Amino acid sequence: MGPVTDRPDKRDRSVTGLGKMDRSGTGPTEWHASLPSTMTVAAQRAREGCPHLYVVGADEQTAGMGRHGRTWHSQACGGLYVSIILRMPPTGVTLALGLATQEAITLITGLAPDLRWPNDVLIGGRKCAGVLAQLEGEAIIAGIGINLSQTEFPEGLATPATSLLLEGAVVQKDVLLAALMQAVERCCKVLAEDGVTPILRAFEASSSYAIGRRVKTDDGVEGVTRGLDASGFLIVREDSGKETAILTGGVRGQ
Repeated sequence: MGPVTDRPDKRDRSVTGLGKMDRSGTGPTEWHASLPSTMTVAAQRAREGCPHLYVVGADEQTAGMGRHGRTWHSQACGGLYVSIILRMPPTGVTLALGLATQEAITLITGLAPDLRWPNDVLIGGRKCAGVLAQLEGEAIIAGIGINLSQTEFPEGLATPATSLLLEGAVVQKDVLLAALMQAVERCCKVLAEDGVTPILRAFEASSSYAIGRRVKTDDGVEGVTRGLDASGFLIVREDSGKETAILTGGVRGQ
């Protein structure tokens, strides 16, 4: 299959195809050989009025974006790097995207990835995928990166990394993208029709970090996790008995 786009464009985007894939129920896709960041281009497309589930992807990112200003290592042809325009309320979206990413990886590889609040997908304690969600006007730009075939990673990562290949799974990018987009669509539909509660309960059931896990937060709070509150924030019971809602940052297992 050649480049897929439903919008006229006179600019040269170095768009490449991903081969045949089942894209039923997903939005239009534009694909690039290389970009600084898919997030930046997707934000521009959102401002131009592109629709819900519009996808911007690249074989390589030279300045991939992670949370809190971190970079996302985006080796050429080593991963799946996409940003998706979502037009819906933001509550619960990050958790829903993590669930969708976990679901797609499990479906295609048979592996059993874990979810670490709020947005990391781990295999054996090593990070294989991450989610970044940012507001752009009335839209949400959802960036998802999945490590497919990397065998080496930069030193000094906050969490050790892995790839699906290192975990024993050889994955076709187009097949994983199709599964990912269908999972994203399903999870967004649940949010839109049933609210955030089913997403919260599904996240708690799918994450070893959500309930009963001793953790330390980026802000130094230590204790045992007690599930998610109604807004999706992680509750940590400190050794003093005080329960604290973690509003920002992330956690590490202890």
